Amino acid sequence: MNTPEQSQLGKSSSYVDQYDASLLFPIPRQTKRDEIGITGQPPFFGADLWTAYELSWLNTRGKPQVALARITVPAESTHIIESKSFKLYLNSFNNTRIDDIAELQTRLRQDLSAAIWQGESVKASVGVQLVLPESFDREPVHELDGLSLDRLDLECDQYQPNPELLTANFNEAPTTETLTSNLLKSNCLVTGQPDWGSVRISYTGPQIDQAGLLRYIVSFRNHNEFHEQCVERIFMDITRRCKPLRLEVYARYTRRGGLDINPWRTSHPQAVPSNVRTARQ
Repeated sequence: MNTPEQSQLGKSSSYVDQYDASLLFPIPRQTKRDEIGITGQPPFFGADLWTAYELSWLNTRGKPQVALARITVPAESTHIIESKSFKLYLNSFNNTRIDDIAELQTRLRQDLSAAIWQGESVKASVGVQLVLPESFDREPVHELDGLSLDRLDLECDQYQPNPELLTANFNEAPTTETLTSNLLKSNCLVTGQPDWGSVRISYTGPQIDQAGLLRYIVSFRNHNEFHEQCVERIFMDITRRCKPLRLEVYARYTRRGGLDINPWRTSHPQAVPSNVRTARQ
């Protein structure tokens, strides 16, 4: 079983510039889910929305081509893909001749889908959308919608995740709110390098204490965990402490190595949010 410590994270790596799908390094989701008490079917739906900003290959005449890639990885997959291995895999296209966009899209979808299911039959394929240069100028930038928690003037002194900071008012009628913060920060599980993000929390249920929620978000500041795992931890902590009837957690992390990862988890089936970058991304 692959572990994060066995990946290329924090290690010197030679860059392969000829197509090589074996560079992808899948990591089981269940190991970290066990830590937060998820056994069996997770109590959420969702996806990890990736954006690759450094994708290039050669056409059949050897001329370099470029594109952006939007990748949608279903949360029900058995594995995530370690991000440095994803970058190395994408770099392996740099001097590879590809017949056309359709071939590139097919290779990406097949390779990534095989990696996230690791020997099991593919139950839900990875989504792949390529944005070509003629559409670059139409790429939007938009902040997460909702009421900003960052407006609150408060003291913070806890920098490891503490669910006890979360409270809700169970004595009043349920409310519906969408709350955001740009103060999410965690660290890479292996290297300890900082990961900067914004988070949107939408819920219906007992009103969550906003000051406690912001302190809870800030408490991730010195925590070492991958993006996907942080969002699932947030989802589970809010679920257990605040008991919402409906809950959605969506985080957008700034890019590293030409990739951003934006996990989204929801208690109820709904459309996947648009993969639109924020200003910091």
